[in-house]
Amino acid sequence: MTGFVVCVVVLAAASAYGVLHRRRNGRVRVRVRDDGKRLSGAELGAQLGERATLVQFSSAFCAPCRATRRVLGEVAGMVPGVTHVELDAEEHLRLVRELDILKTPTVLVLDAGGRVVRRATGQPRRADVIAALGEAV
Repeated sequence: MTGFVVCVVVLAAASAYGVLHRRRNGRVRVRVRDDGKRLSGAELGAQLGERATLVQFSSAFCAPCRATRRVLGEVAGMVPGVTHVELDAEEHLRLVRELDILKTPTVLVLDAGGRVVRRATGQPRRADVIAALGEAV
């Protein structure tokens, strides 16, 4: 009987964690730790967008990174003055550490001055990216 109770408790805890993780994955949000952080075109190796920049940190074997690249490219193509920059996390370890990037894909939404306005960890939805851009421009 004790084994059954332990099994039920473990399954309930794992299910709760899975639901919470799924809810938070890909969500575009503001992080207090990002407040005031700015990135320059030199740090990114590309020019900042006229109105906003979508910075994507990816890795070579990340399947959601490919879908995120497609979504961000489409959004950048739809909104004038918005640029999409994709960075390989392994090649930009200093930025990864400085910006506290813990997994890929991670997307940062920068305003025209390069200030981090929003962040999404995981694959964001197109509507969430467009809404985040509304605050950046």
